[in-house]
Amino acid sequence: MKLLHTSDWHLGRTLYGRRRHDEFARFLDWLAETLRDREADALLVAGDVFDSGTPGTRAQELYYRFLVRAAAVCRHVVVIAGNHDSPNFLNAPKELLKALNVYVIGRACGDPADEVLTLRDTRGRPELLVCAVPYLHDRDVRSAEPGESPEDKEKKLAEGIRGHYAAVGAAISRIRRELDADIPAAAMGHLFAAGGRRVEDDGVRDLYVGTLAPVHADIFAPFDYTALGHLHLPQTVNASDTVRYSGSPLPMGFGEAGQRKSVCLVEFNGREVGVDLPAVPVFQHLESIRGDLDYLERRIGELASAGSDACLELVYEGEALIGNLRGRLNDLAEGTALEILRVKNNRSAGREAPSADEDRTPDTLSVEEMFELRLDVAEVPEDQKARLHLLHEETLRFLDTGGADGLPPSRSLPDPAGQRPETSPDADGEEFDGLDRAVFNRDAHGAGGEEN
Repeated sequence: MKLLHTSDWHLGRTLYGRRRHDEFARFLDWLAETLRDREADALLVAGDVFDSGTPGTRAQELYYRFLVRAAAVCRHVVVIAGNHDSPNFLNAPKELLKALNVYVIGRACGDPADEVLTLRDTRGRPELLVCAVPYLHDRDVRSAEPGESPEDKEKKLAEGIRGHYAAVGAAISRIRRELDADIPAAAMGHLFAAGGRRVEDDGVRDLYVGTLAPVHADIFAPFDYTALGHLHLPQTVNASDTVRYSGSPLPMGFGEAGQRKSVCLVEFNGREVGVDLPAVPVFQHLESIRGDLDYLERRIGELASAGSDACLELVYEGEALIGNLRGRLNDLAEGTALEILRVKNNRSAGREAPSADEDRTPDTLSVEEMFELRLDVAEVPEDQKARLHLLHEETLRFLDTGGADGLPPSRSLPDPAGQRPETSPDADGEEFDGLDRAVFNRDAHGAGGEEN
């Protein structure tokens, strides 16, 4: 028997405002074709079908159309809820979907044995037990007690999850005896297992489970294969080939750009298990580019020359203050197939402000001293300080005369190359007058990068 394990579709998710319906549709088309071509008998979807508990109509349409196609090419489909899904929403059509041999378990059952499904072959013989355990909420596995510490709560929660899977495992033994058949058993779960790996900006929402008391993989010992969801990086757990996260089929953030995505094709020979990892095609290329302005400009030019249609994250890590950074980068991508989704200025990220001084407060400092302090906080290079001081002095003179209702002049000082820095704000109002907004917006006791 063959089953295909996938998870974390996150239908309806956007990427920095960019809708991804076309990518999701193309993935689901590919998945239906893979089920047919690989002759899979069952599909297991291990949670986070949707990105929201209230998915939009387009996301719902993609989901239900796919279920109809999947039911036509494989005998069984089993779907559990993840932490992003609404248990009630997933469960609502479950009785109707049973007519298609699509089984949905959106919330934990009062009796864990009710989460065990017996799947049968075309002749009605039992061929696989599936323990379809959805994302377990706190209330599903423990009772609150007065005076509990956070550590006590987490310990009880982990113990409750362990107990829930133990009860499901015990039900398997009983059902095998009743069926008088030593058929394989596959577990499903949506949680953070100890030893699981993540990457930065992978779109994974932290779970209460796994922060102080991780769920250890030994709870899956009674099962021949465990199909997990929640972590977006395809991986085994504790080097076990039969306990796996399939990972998300699409990169959910730029932290996953370039990551090889796959699904898990599991073949049972009796209770022996073999796993293949069909690669999911890249439906939209993502690229994160980091460096100074010269490198960002050069890399954008290379991609444009190659005819790339990538969606870009651009992270500026140079030392110089750059005016209208987003505007300058957008100009480079204009007229190409490239799409800039995110521009992040890391120039001042992580810098610490000077220590507080009771004698140096806004009430005691002059305008000039305050401006100098802001330049020091931002660690502005000396070669730029002189030009900024001149611009600041010109602006103060203009304000003193009340010109243009107190607005600064439209002209600006030339930079060393003889070019004038931009003076108009970009679409997000992030940068202006050749200055990094962090110079003005940083508070006196902290520092942080800026992104748009």
